[in-house]
Amino acid sequence: MVAMTQPAAHEPHDEFLWLEDIYGTGPLDWVRGQNARTEAKLVNAEFAGLEAGILEVLDSDERIPMVTKRGSWYYNFWRDKANPRGLLRRTRWESYLTDSPEWEVLLDVDALAEAEGIEWVYAGSAFLRPPAGDPDGGYRRALLRLSPDGGDAVRIREFDVEDRAFVDGGFDIPVAKSYVSWLDADTILLGTDFGPGSLTSSSYPRSSRILRRGTAPAAAEEYFEVPADHMLAFAGHDDTPGFERDVAVDMIDFFNSRTHVRRDGEWVAVEVPTDVNVELHRNWLLLRPRTDWTPAGRTFPAGSLLAADLERFLAGDREPAVLFSPDERTSLQSWSWTEHYLLLNLLSDVSSRILVLDPAAGWAGRELADCPPLHSVEATGVDDEDGDDYWLVATGFLTPSTLSRGTLGPGAAGTGTTAVKASPSFFDASGYRVEQHFATSKDGTRVPYFQVGPKDLVCDGGNPTVLSGYGGFEISRTPAYSGTVGRSWLERRTAGGRGGVYVLANIRGGGEYGPAWHRAALQANRHRAYEDFAAVAQDLIERGVTSRERLGCSGGSNGGLLVGNMLTSYPHLFGAVSCGVPLLDMRRYTKLSAGYSWIAEYGDPDNPEHWEFIRTFSPYHLLQAGTEYPETFIWTATSDDRVGPVQARKMAARMLGLGVENVWFHEALEGGHAGASDNRQAARLQALSNAFLWQALTR
Repeated sequence: MVAMTQPAAHEPHDEFLWLEDIYGTGPLDWVRGQNARTEAKLVNAEFAGLEAGILEVLDSDERIPMVTKRGSWYYNFWRDKANPRGLLRRTRWESYLTDSPEWEVLLDVDALAEAEGIEWVYAGSAFLRPPAGDPDGGYRRALLRLSPDGGDAVRIREFDVEDRAFVDGGFDIPVAKSYVSWLDADTILLGTDFGPGSLTSSSYPRSSRILRRGTAPAAAEEYFEVPADHMLAFAGHDDTPGFERDVAVDMIDFFNSRTHVRRDGEWVAVEVPTDVNVELHRNWLLLRPRTDWTPAGRTFPAGSLLAADLERFLAGDREPAVLFSPDERTSLQSWSWTEHYLLLNLLSDVSSRILVLDPAAGWAGRELADCPPLHSVEATGVDDEDGDDYWLVATGFLTPSTLSRGTLGPGAAGTGTTAVKASPSFFDASGYRVEQHFATSKDGTRVPYFQVGPKDLVCDGGNPTVLSGYGGFEISRTPAYSGTVGRSWLERRTAGGRGGVYVLANIRGGGEYGPAWHRAALQANRHRAYEDFAAVAQDLIERGVTSRERLGCSGGSNGGLLVGNMLTSYPHLFGAVSCGVPLLDMRRYTKLSAGYSWIAEYGDPDNPEHWEFIRTFSPYHLLQAGTEYPETFIWTATSDDRVGPVQARKMAARMLGLGVENVWFHEALEGGHAGASDNRQAARLQALSNAFLWQALTR
């Protein structure tokens, strides 16, 4: 049983606090009753076909098995129909190039789950660098992260790759929200739940400690600690040959941190503002300010990328080189190293561009010509210690993903790529087209959005349309191929023969135009994200693409908060709302699951000044009796330990209590924040959401 945090005397009345007891008998009985009601509405013969079609996409053997190179091996984690919980496996490069690679299975998670009676979900690994001079580059030992229910809390276990078995007497950290890094073969740096006082208010580790083989975690040596009201502490070991060092990060909140380097037994801070992103790579220090930064009288704009020699910077030299400077249309999304070059992944009006920079030539740059418009293309180094090969992944709404490999060289040399793998097409895209449009938000801001629909689309307001968005945490939504969207929405037909239209909105709060685009919708300005989304909805209606009765919206997590605000503040624009794993009770969100860590994004409801603006976008408190709400589907997962299921429960219960009959609720009893721990569960959730939207918008 999970104890409920009691409300303060000044909090608004909450008649559904009892639903916050996540595993309580009463709340789970309520959940099962609502699940049965929802399934009776949605699950029928047509639903079975829809679910099977989605599962076929998720389980397809023809998907690209994306790999990570370690030494001379290429590692992959794979799920399919025969292996729903997945296989950790590896192969050689020559084999990977073939249509049917020979995979060496290292761990069968389904077999492990059956043997141990725990529904394990694989959540990643950390490999120990092999001894210098290893002829095969063999990474033999790994720390595997395994979640018992799909949540963020994991058990960490030491695994021997060659023996394909867990190490007898090896490191074994109990289930918690843990972070780990190898220090050497017999020592790890560990952040976990060490007992009372060892977690932050956000439920993450407050310290990183040195744990030696054979020692209990409780006896680990304190190494780095942060205040309890910060988000988390992390210490890791950089094992790059010639640049070995320990690095620690004090994550103050989602957007502020302080990086430290270990020198002579002390932590030395990298002296930059806390909102400057910091990366150490060999001798280089990369810096990305989130707001304009003016050291030594020179201003570097928010979203730029700067480079400095680490040692000179620590010694006081504050004159970094400018590698990228944004403009009103172009932003830096990510970067990646090869052995001798730096790859920058950019967005220009939400279409990809890629720059290659050469540090040996004074950071001279050139652009790769591999980026078609209205597509997403990302370049990443294959192995930053072994050559200048890079991966190129390209995708679009109607273009199945392709994986290519290229090699960088001086000047214009070596920039061509060779296709390695391609995803299959799961629907006939020949009758559809992708368009980009711009809506005008309430304050005059131009907001881009993508529209995917039939080439012969009739703009008479009759097309069933689903509008998706996110708008938070500087996360960008970009074009991407989805066989499930194609099958479950675009290809479906109404009685009159119309197919569905899919729309993706690039609203403020996201990162499509860099940190300023995100910052424009922070805290007291949160309403701008919702005004942007509503402006896109209005534009679709005014253009005749759809109408209120035919327009639905869908979002999850922060996107669930987004569509929750469409439900409560813009009900006149939508015929249906699908709201997944959502934040909805913004008065108590900091007291639920990991909610405290998001104060930098939304504000602190315990601060009266903040509550004055937070309450304007708290859907749970904006519900009003007598309002005509669009048909609503709210879905979540019991084991979600990031947002948690209780906000979704309470929202549905309050709507039902107000006499709103067209609200439907479903809670997966496992699956974590994604709502699913395997493809079968994911297919069911996607089918439920799409079946609901199609029913609501085509009747």
